[in-house]
Amino acid sequence: MRTNIKKLLTLGAIGLSFSALVQAKTELTMYYPVSVGGALTKVVDSIVDDFEQENPDIDVKAIYAGNYNDARVKALAALNSGQPAQLSVMFSIDVHELMDLDAIVPFDDVISTSADRQWLKSFHPALMENGIVNDKTYGIPFQRSTIVMYYNKDLFRAAGLDPEKAPSNWQELVEMGKKLTKKDSNGNVTQWGAMIPSTGYPYWMFGALTKEKGHKLMNQAGNKTYFDDPKAIAALEFWKDLGNKHQVMPKGMIEWGTLRQNFLEEKTAIMWHSTGNLTAVKKAANFDFGVAMLPADEERGSPTGGGNFYLFKNATTEEKQAALKLVKFMTSPKQAAKWSIETGYMGVSPAAYQTKELANYVESFPPAAIARDQLKYATAELSTHQSGRVRKLLDDAIQSVLNGQQDAKQALTSAQKQADRILSRYR
Repeated sequence: MRTNIKKLLTLGAIGLSFSALVQAKTELTMYYPVSVGGALTKVVDSIVDDFEQENPDIDVKAIYAGNYNDARVKALAALNSGQPAQLSVMFSIDVHELMDLDAIVPFDDVISTSADRQWLKSFHPALMENGIVNDKTYGIPFQRSTIVMYYNKDLFRAAGLDPEKAPSNWQELVEMGKKLTKKDSNGNVTQWGAMIPSTGYPYWMFGALTKEKGHKLMNQAGNKTYFDDPKAIAALEFWKDLGNKHQVMPKGMIEWGTLRQNFLEEKTAIMWHSTGNLTAVKKAANFDFGVAMLPADEERGSPTGGGNFYLFKNATTEEKQAALKLVKFMTSPKQAAKWSIETGYMGVSPAAYQTKELANYVESFPPAAIARDQLKYATAELSTHQSGRVRKLLDDAIQSVLNGQQDAKQALTSAQKQADRILSRYR
């Protein structure tokens, strides 16, 4: 009897110890957008599984949303309703809005060691422009991109063009685009020379065109925009001219969501799109294709794009440390290399490209290096206070011009006046 009681007490102690271990686990909820390029959920789940194996005291629950806006809305709704959420990947350009909502904390306030401080400095500088405000790092790059130019080498050959030479400037884009545009006997276009998407993220594509004109759309503080600058007006006029004057691109709207399929179905010989589509195009294309930097006018250039990691302010100290550990793991050279290979997004640090895996991949598939190499010409993506409202003003202006409802000067002047009214309180 005493022996049985002793056994029961021992088993009970073991059970209590196991229960304590289970309860000691730190649980993290991470919101994540998956709208661009390939089966991202599988890749993220794989990286999270690797992290949990190395850190059995931390459980990570990834909640997937559609696009970046969906991820932000879901994450903020969870915070407002008291549901647990410790971190999220959201737009790199959400930083000012998230700060205004007092929703996030800088990584500087969570790190504690010299190694951590070195880690903050390990990323490509161009990718940090949208994440650093007032010398504090609020966003850590992960799902990051630039806009690149995909082109169909087979269609270049058929048009008598050099398949290894993509348009390097705006004039060549027009000249090659005309040779690549094909019509049937009734005069209907069967193949376009180029397509630049004007739904989804028109301000992003416009940021590329204005950078190529040598112009930035906003200041670093995010409290002033420069939409009505003559160079911005000229950039929008050129975008419209591609469809209306030069007729190398469809007039009006070109859908972001279907453009990749249009390229794969050879309805366009060139498309401007996120490097995040690279692996998906590589897997699906049944033709020889190339990837190039965007063409220059006064200079080359593309805004960076994509998502950063953010830490939510209402997390406990223990949760913030666990979240930091997860972010450091997912952005480590090994995992960043894996992420880049499997998705097409860039490795966020120079060290990622020095790993054997990514170095070998780039050597065997040179297009994987284009987005990284373009960083030397990159600029920050449009990011301001009240960012959603300001971006919509610019998006609406761009689309009104491409649809023929306004001229570029009229639309951008109006957008600038409205943006000034919104942002004046932050100056």
